[in-house]
Amino acid sequence: MFKQSAQQIGTYYAGVHGPLPLRPRLQGRVDAEVLLIGAGFSGLHTALRLALAGKRVVLLEASRVAWAASGRNGGQALLGWSCDMPPFEKALGLEGARALWASMRWAAEELRELPARHGFEVDYRSGSLWTAVLPRRVKLLGEAQGEAARKWGYDLLRLIDKHELPEWIDSPRYQAALYDPLGAHLNPLKLAQGLAAAIEQAGGRIFEQSQALDYRETDAGYVTRTEHGEVHADVLVLACNAYIDRLDRTLSARLLPVGSYQVATAPLDPDLARSLLPRNSCVIDNQFVPDYFRLTPDQRLLFGGACTYLGGLPRDVPAATRPALERAFPQLRGVQIDYGWGGHIDCTLRRTPDIGRIGQRYWLQGFSGHGVLPTLAGARAVSDAILGDEHLLDLYQRLDNPRFPGGELLRAPLEAIGKAWYRLRDIR
Repeated sequence: MFKQSAQQIGTYYAGVHGPLPLRPRLQGRVDAEVLLIGAGFSGLHTALRLALAGKRVVLLEASRVAWAASGRNGGQALLGWSCDMPPFEKALGLEGARALWASMRWAAEELRELPARHGFEVDYRSGSLWTAVLPRRVKLLGEAQGEAARKWGYDLLRLIDKHELPEWIDSPRYQAALYDPLGAHLNPLKLAQGLAAAIEQAGGRIFEQSQALDYRETDAGYVTRTEHGEVHADVLVLACNAYIDRLDRTLSARLLPVGSYQVATAPLDPDLARSLLPRNSCVIDNQFVPDYFRLTPDQRLLFGGACTYLGGLPRDVPAATRPALERAFPQLRGVQIDYGWGGHIDCTLRRTPDIGRIGQRYWLQGFSGHGVLPTLAGARAVSDAILGDEHLLDLYQRLDNPRFPGGELLRAPLEAIGKAWYRLRDIR
């Protein structure tokens, strides 16, 4: 099992946030209409939507709110899923895929408006760039732009050629980019803590340091046991993602926890920071293992992208990340790095989201490193289904997410071997 911690690890987000609210452990018996396990984005968004609808909601978290990927990620709110749209169209047909794309566009607009609606700040900044490093991959940007307009009715994307690109990114590495005005970047830990406070304001209850040890179905619903208590609920939602582990082995077998890490530089001279990303868009490239980066409000460059399919993390994250950072921005050679951290993302075999239900047990997982907006879209599908509208959830359930081959011992090595071949295609 993954070791859980009662404290946030040393991320940039935790470093600038200040003291975080410490919520109580579960003690004794608690009754609820809906129990959600996991206080990351999936569980928080779902819980908030249900609490606002009048449901009696309880949320259990093994560590602290947003302790894992939801509080550590790159903060890029990008439209779409890790798998892109072809698997959706293949499984659901054009109309079904369009319905899920419409829910993704809804999620982008909802995330922009949600913090102001509930009175909290997330350092939201509009604009994202999808870039090409290799000349042969520039055409993928144009193809994506055309497909978005033709198939999904999304005509806001703008292609930026190499001549214009210095107005957006001061780096010789990139050949072209696709700009999305509805993409954005934000502070994910602020978002998670704001969601948690909004849940509590709506009457929901959150228990931290209360790991769900097991659950069982009864005639009256579900009973979930922790070290010091238990929750009885009509409906159960599993939103553990990479940390589902032994709580549900069937769901766990469809996931591979992949290590991912990033850094934050020391605050840069404001003029230097503005010169790196003149329009303050976040950036991700279209390599198989992409780099991603953005500026923070205090003028740091937050840079990441590497991953380890065997699940571990480098002993020295800054040293491991520096070569990629300086390759993208040679003018930052030798820059001081103040923070380096990592965590685990929940990858499915086909990188498609794994969202569904059996009876009154629901689950959300498999966002595969691209979860800021997809978790909100998935939460809408699950919460709508609990409230009586199963249309979106039915679409997600038509996706096929098989078990990883090799079982618990071999699935990570087999995946690492397969991905090594794809990484070779990233070499110039």
